[in-house]
Amino acid sequence: MNYPLDHSEIRDAVTRLCSDFPGTYWRRCDREQAYPTAFVEALTEAGYLGALIPEAYGGLSLPLSAAAAILEEIHRAGCNAAACHAQMYTMGTVLRHGSNEQKTRYLPGVADGSLRLQAFGVTEPTSGTDTTSLRTTARRDGDHYIVNGQKLWTSRAEHSDLLLLLARTTARDQVKKKTDGLSVFLVDMRTVVGKSLTIRPIRTMMNHATTELFFDDMNIPADALVGEEGKGFRYILSGMNAERILIAAECIGDAKWFIEKASGYAADRSIFGRPIGQNQGVQFPISRAYSQMRAAELMLKEAIRLYESGENPGEEANLAKLLAADASWAAAEACVQTFGGFGFAEEYDIERKFREARLYQVAPISTNLILSYIAEHVLGMPRSY
Repeated sequence: MNYPLDHSEIRDAVTRLCSDFPGTYWRRCDREQAYPTAFVEALTEAGYLGALIPEAYGGLSLPLSAAAAILEEIHRAGCNAAACHAQMYTMGTVLRHGSNEQKTRYLPGVADGSLRLQAFGVTEPTSGTDTTSLRTTARRDGDHYIVNGQKLWTSRAEHSDLLLLLARTTARDQVKKKTDGLSVFLVDMRTVVGKSLTIRPIRTMMNHATTELFFDDMNIPADALVGEEGKGFRYILSGMNAERILIAAECIGDAKWFIEKASGYAADRSIFGRPIGQNQGVQFPISRAYSQMRAAELMLKEAIRLYESGENPGEEANLAKLLAADASWAAAEACVQTFGGFGFAEEYDIERKFREARLYQVAPISTNLILSYIAEHVLGMPRSY
């Protein structure tokens, strides 16, 4: 089925849905560090969180460009998709590498909302973004695996039923390549949480529902393994382009929100008998942020085009995430500066969105690592790490 490139109908529908969740809703969630359950349920009921799931399993069978449009519009409307976006960018691993039995067992429930696939366990305290150095192990024991270790920054684990987990099944000193010996598991946390799995919340500067996980002889069935044992790292990598693209779309949405807020306020706010937007010192940062956003938007469209044509847009996906994160942060800075003291007042939502936008300089991948990727894989410079 062919879809319009801009997905205008989907964008309009998402905007209407988001209008039921104004700033007062998000400020309350932020103040209470509460998970936006009602918002996630509304997205689920509308089918948006099942956008990438095939119709055969109850999803919408939409392309990645539609998922990007959904996430962009959520952020452009002043909402935040971090409470649920992992369900989209982890979906590729399950769809491409999961067994038919796993898909049949879990995907219909994920599509209709009776199951949540929101948690992604990769990062650890000692390894950070050096994924191949992770220490969580999964040891085969008959028809089960025994998992021991710890994960950090596993967001939404408290609000998820399923966990996509990366663990080492073969010791690093026993493999030829350090990327070998890692395996992916689709863990049903309902059977182990509070027993062999401990979830500990981490309070952060934004309401991100993030946690650390502790596995203590966690027993999971062998059929929780996704794909082949030892090939998990490449499975995770295969989903990275989609992740970069979807996060870039969120950043574009944030940038548009900040720019619309700043330009509108600059036109309306008068000091010394003239609108502050008449001053170039106010105009230029907003205009520059808009220019950055448009450039990032074009790179994002190119990354999506290549992805949907079956190519491997590593360069474009990484550039889109880098440029979009920079654009959203520049727009956030310009917006706060334009609003002055009011930008720090909770009721305007700018300080909340400002804190949320800062995250994407660091996660889900640091801008520094993207620059290292470009240096090595695009420009041919020596590997730096």
